[in-house]
Amino acid sequence: MQKSTIQFLLINCLVALVLVSCGSVTKNYTPKKLDKTSYQVPYFTDSKTDYVYKTNITVYGHEISGIFIAKKINDTTHRIVFTTEFGNKLLDFEIAEKTFKVNSIISELDRKILINTLTEDFRLLLKSEYLIQEQFENESYNIYKSADGNRDNYLFISKNGSKFEKVINASKTKEKITLLFSSENNIFAEKIQIIHQNIKLKIELNYFKSE
Repeated sequence: MQKSTIQFLLINCLVALVLVSCGSVTKNYTPKKLDKTSYQVPYFTDSKTDYVYKTNITVYGHEISGIFIAKKINDTTHRIVFTTEFGNKLLDFEIAEKTFKVNSIISELDRKILINTLTEDFRLLLKSEYLIQEQFENESYNIYKSADGNRDNYLFISKNGSKFEKVINASKTKEKITLLFSSENNIFAEKIQIIHQNIKLKIELNYFKSE
């Protein structure tokens, strides 16, 4: 009897965990009939434009400021350069959907975990198209779910103006990375925030207006 009771409790705990893992990210969203199978991101798409932002990186209470430059160099690849405000190059990456190349990086930043984290952030930032599997909504947004390896991306498109305002990268159980976009015309993002939920890392990009 005792053994049966323990097994019953274990089974119920496992069911609860499965329900949480499957529904925790979307528990406050309402399922909706899918109205598209892909979404084209409006930002960082013009190969003739250098996207230049003043950048502030906060990691575990320490701040690094500089200039972030992104340029689309072909249909699949962007080049990323991060410099100090005086123009000294800190890192230079080329990032595509499945590959990345480190052209240069200063020794202080040349750490595998840091490179992998920044590559993941920048790849998500510069992603040009999402294939959509499910759709949800809440009061303010249409929300599209797109598979991303062993995680999922949730795209938030405002119902008022149809602006692409947020991406949440999540595992089955919890949110990992949030990208926030502020855009007046849904073509160019004036302000971007990349916020990690599992580590104390935040990257803020503000459009650099040359004088």
